[in-house]
Amino acid sequence: MTQLTTHSAREGSTTPAPPPFAPHRRRPLAAVLADPRVRLGAGTAVILVTAWAARRDRISPAEVTAFRAVNGLPDRIHLPAWAIMQLGTFGAAPAAAGIAWLTGERRLAGQLLSAGTGTWALSKLVKQMVHRPRPASLLPGTHRRGPDAAGLGYLSGHAGVAVALGAAALPHLGPAGRALTLIAIPAVGLTRIYVGAHLPLDILGGAALGLAVDAVLTLVATPGTQRARPDQARALSAEPPSTRRAIPSAGVHGRSRACRPNSVPAPHRRAR
Repeated sequence: MTQLTTHSAREGSTTPAPPPFAPHRRRPLAAVLADPRVRLGAGTAVILVTAWAARRDRISPAEVTAFRAVNGLPDRIHLPAWAIMQLGTFGAAPAAAGIAWLTGERRLAGQLLSAGTGTWALSKLVKQMVHRPRPASLLPGTHRRGPDAAGLGYLSGHAGVAVALGAAALPHLGPAGRALTLIAIPAVGLTRIYVGAHLPLDILGGAALGLAVDAVLTLVATPGTQRARPDQARALSAEPPSTRRAIPSAGVHGRSRACRPNSVPAPHRRAR
């Protein structure tokens, strides 16, 4: 009996070792937030959660503690706090857009103007929907510094404008500019708590609104660079037409002439 041997047995009994397991590398937070779709989803989620919490008639003890810690800071820092607070005013949007225009960043100038003014307008709409009063109406003993803020509390338009402008400008700044921007953005929200104009949930909701508005504008401005369609992905991964070989047409006997070897065929052997 002829012993049958498999292809692997003829080549050898050793099999190649599987490749080592590569652990999944986590993307840094900055890389994740660089995707405008992530920023839009995160901003929308925070707005919904904080708006639901702000509609209640009571304030949580954690929010009261955080508010008292910032609002109770000494009065001598009022002047620098007021200066920082101007970075989130309505006028900060055209001012930032003007600076970008003068430096030759015209596309950035348009995004800064749209993000700042759009966030400010939407903040007024959300205020009417949630209808949360200012801290002085909810917490006795609130320190009010400067002119009393009019209108409703949730959400903070200053925090929203600061985040929208900062998110739009960050990709165009150097290391020093990014560091200053990342410090100034939360500082604007803290100054609004310090002067007694907003509660912490108001700041979080405003910051989320600014993040969502910037994400929407980024998606509208660059829709093609954010996601590739399946047909485009297949086209990019396909072999170029110039490198493909044409399939020859089959001959009468099922073989193409192009597939025949170039060597001269051996003469037929005469049957004995």
